[in-house]
Amino acid sequence: MYAIVDIAGKQFKVEKDRFVYAPSVAGETGASVEFDRVLLIEDDNGVEVGTPTVSGARVAGTILEHGRGDKVIVFKKKRRKGYKKKQGHRQGYSKIMIDDILLAGQKAAKKPKKEEPKAEAAPAETPAQDDLKKINGVGPAFEKALNEHGIHTYQQIIDLSAEEIEKLAEEVDGVTVEMVQDDWIPQAKELNA
Repeated sequence: MYAIVDIAGKQFKVEKDRFVYAPSVAGETGASVEFDRVLLIEDDNGVEVGTPTVSGARVAGTILEHGRGDKVIVFKKKRRKGYKKKQGHRQGYSKIMIDDILLAGQKAAKKPKKEEPKAEAAPAETPAQDDLKKINGVGPAFEKALNEHGIHTYQQIIDLSAEEIEKLAEEVDGVTVEMVQDDWIPQAKELNA
């Protein structure tokens, strides 16, 4: 079964489950479109020619993508007048997948719905964060490093064990055990109070 359909002033021979490159059609990618200017339909019953269109017939399709064709050079010149004009042009097109060719009174078959991915559970709310940059010696870089290690509050700095402090000093450049024990923890206690 095929049909001759008029799309934006041009005639195309279309078949089900085939795609056609037609002049730009309004709509977003994935949108469904219908063309009702069907000029001819050929099926098992024979050929039906429209006058000028087949009444009630239409073609349903889906826009796969929009694009632009190859560049065409338009060059104009008038001899002995010094007039030359060179211009390029790329014609827009739409790639349309033909879903169904419908006769009068037929309805388009419903497509099975694609399963939408389930929305992930909302991430747990992050605990209130303290401004760790208020501690002398902690700048934006150290604050980012502490956040990456799960330290967001003054209380977490106060609760650091000796092993955690050593691990932090090994993994973060510029941080020493003495810096954390002698400077950061006392200041965190003051700020937390």
